[in-house]
Amino acid sequence: MYPPELVKPMREDLTKVGFNELYTADEVNEALKKEGTTLVVVNSVCGCAAANARPGANMSLQNEKKPDHLVTVFAGVDREAVDAARAQMVPFPPSSPSMALFKDGELVHMLERHHIEGRPADMIAENLKGAYNEFC
Repeated sequence: MYPPELVKPMREDLTKVGFNELYTADEVNEALKKEGTTLVVVNSVCGCAAANARPGANMSLQNEKKPDHLVTVFAGVDREAVDAARAQMVPFPPSSPSMALFKDGELVHMLERHHIEGRPADMIAENLKGAYNEFC
């Protein structure tokens, strides 16, 4: 578990652009039941989350089509919520950071850590925009 003061600015990287934080399995399950599209970002303290994942997710929202709902869970902090989110991302193995786009509760697009690590934020944003254009 990471101390709240350490992860606060990392959480704010997403919440300041409209992501809602989820802390429990019930919150995750309710969020993924919603009609429309939902982007789930599994946030992390790692360097690739700071340099690539969070900026990429934020930049992806500069698109005509966007997800209806934006949510985030924090790996290493919100264990119950992260486990529930990852359960919905099967068959993909757990990884953080990661991003998943759901449409009407169905997983339609996934970015695992290996798609994020070492790639620039704008490339991640373009990948997400392509998914938004297809599914949103």
